[in-house]
Amino acid sequence: MKIRNIAIIAHVDHGKTTLVDQLLKKSGTFRANEEVATRAMDSNDIERERGITILAKTTSIHYDGYKINILDTPGHADFGGEVERIMNMVDGVLLLVDAYEGTMPQTRFVLKKALEAGVKPIVVINKVDKPTARVDKVLDEVIDLFIELGATEEQLDFKVAYVSALNGTASLDPDINTQTESYDDIFKLIIDEIPEPNANPDGNLQFQPALLDYNEYVGRIGIGKVHSGTIKVNEMVSCVRLDGSIKQFRIQKLFGFDGLKRIEINEAKAGDIVAVAGLMDISVGETVCNIGKEESLPVLRIDEPTLKMTFMVNNSPFVGREGKIVTARKISERLFKETQRDVSLRVEESGNESFIVSGRGELHLSILIENLRREGFELQVSKPEVIIKEIDGIKCEPYEDVQIEVSDDCVGNVIEALGLRGGKMENMSNVNNLIRLNYIIPSRGLIGFNTNFMTLTKGYGILNHSFKEYLPIEDINSTERKVGVLVATEAGKATAYALGQLEDRGVMFIEPGTEVYEGMIVGECNRENDLAVNVVKGKQLTNTRAAGSDHTVVLKRPRPLTLEYCLDYINSDELVEITPENIRLRKFILNTEARKKFDAKK
Repeated sequence: MKIRNIAIIAHVDHGKTTLVDQLLKKSGTFRANEEVATRAMDSNDIERERGITILAKTTSIHYDGYKINILDTPGHADFGGEVERIMNMVDGVLLLVDAYEGTMPQTRFVLKKALEAGVKPIVVINKVDKPTARVDKVLDEVIDLFIELGATEEQLDFKVAYVSALNGTASLDPDINTQTESYDDIFKLIIDEIPEPNANPDGNLQFQPALLDYNEYVGRIGIGKVHSGTIKVNEMVSCVRLDGSIKQFRIQKLFGFDGLKRIEINEAKAGDIVAVAGLMDISVGETVCNIGKEESLPVLRIDEPTLKMTFMVNNSPFVGREGKIVTARKISERLFKETQRDVSLRVEESGNESFIVSGRGELHLSILIENLRREGFELQVSKPEVIIKEIDGIKCEPYEDVQIEVSDDCVGNVIEALGLRGGKMENMSNVNNLIRLNYIIPSRGLIGFNTNFMTLTKGYGILNHSFKEYLPIEDINSTERKVGVLVATEAGKATAYALGQLEDRGVMFIEPGTEVYEGMIVGECNRENDLAVNVVKGKQLTNTRAAGSDHTVVLKRPRPLTLEYCLDYINSDELVEITPENIRLRKFILNTEARKKFDAKK
């Protein structure tokens, strides 16, 4: 059977997963009566809720005698390492661009990876049915981006398709009236434009995993392309490790992809994308070969973590009330199991029932925390910190490319805030009546910035960023939060009376009836210093009634706390307590007197 291997790349929210849905449906991969979920490729709950792809997924469709393997890649910068490795498995990409938003930071990032890998691009402009679509201008932006990224003449000679993935229509003509419900044009474009897999069917076996999965029964599974030869179940093979050593193992199971299903197969040939089980510690970039004919492929680069956090056992007064799993041993097992599947994650024990977890960014780590929370774990985490590296004897820190879109009435405040955080403006332009700012900024300057940014832009600003490189450390203002917090001094249930008395001191995070403990953060103070407050105080009842004393207290709504908001919000002397039912903010030192003594020493 003839094979085509392609990846779908795009910025977050430009419609990759929805397009894959349509390709699956239009190719007749599903039976007519088969129930198919929308965004079928986003298989885990968090992906569905947030509408983002976290893990690269493989699927395959059959069309006109061809097997087309499609990889749906993550669009978010924190998962950029996966995009880079996937380029090693495919021979072409569908670059998806939103017909209104145009090229965004992640479009640049993923396209750069594709052009460096030398794969053939096809441009797909999505959401052409939007009343705000500006198809011609967006196509010009795409051409400019190709030129800017140093595309070859052959890469610049790309074909363009126009689709509305949500409506299931497509056309090769920019005129919206030519849209039809058939995707035949797109399939033909893939078959005609994308070359056959660059693989040697008659050579010795070479298989290289580019992605990992984990399964309780067979352990680690390596997903990748068979670059040469044939691979068979139960065959003894050798693995050339990253350090050059060789380990022999038996292939226990071999999986191919058919539609959304992973199916067991007996053998795979050069050009196929398959999953291999049998070696418990197989790693990305190693090469599986025939015994005695070991030739390794070039090692794949794995993105280094840029951000770290401390995960601790929950030691708050409420420990064990809401979660089933609270011990250090269980948290340790779960974190190390996650490293089996996620190559960009590092976990090290740091004593005292705590672990330093390093990842690619705040989203990467917050998704791990959210998964643990849903599985019944209780834990506490510290403020994220960037990882400092020494390069040629100079201390360096990670820097990011940032693109911001704001209305012109907020632009001054945003420029001032970024300047204080060490940002350097690269470009400023007017796009769709919004001001677009391009910055280079230390990753440290972005920690905790999102909350501030939303306030500055009244919730309308759009901020995107992706890792650029490590550069020498510069002095920037502290990224600690500038305002203090309201900290509970007593344990018990918060009362409406006490909260009503404190309303003029700041914004509350809790409502009447919420259980609190000493040292828990219950609100934001409107001054720079922290304030210890009693939120459980009840009204002193007397037997005299006064006119007007029985009016009910009307309180302002408390500020809702999400996980990302809390991680952004806390300072270095605070922690986020995470349980399956609640997310709480607390001081590291809970006792009010002990905390005052500690603060006085500072």
